[in-house]
Amino acid sequence: MPKDISRQLGNRIRMLRSKHGLTQDELAHRAGISAKYLQNLEGKTPKRASIDTLQGLADGFGMPLWRLLKFEE
Repeated sequence: MPKDISRQLGNRIRMLRSKHGLTQDELAHRAGISAKYLQNLEGKTPKRASIDTLQGLADGFGMPLWRLLKFEE
């Protein structure tokens, strides 16, 4: 995943998390990842997220994966 897309994804996760009223700890728990990893995904130099991580985040938001990845909303 190129850095630009990783940053867009991080911004999208942060926006959705805020919209859902979730803390990083709450979303991380729901997604089955560590809060530190979620912090990294939302940070300035995010790591690449696996498809399993993306699916866990989508599940944590209660939405299908395609909606998580839909950047134009």
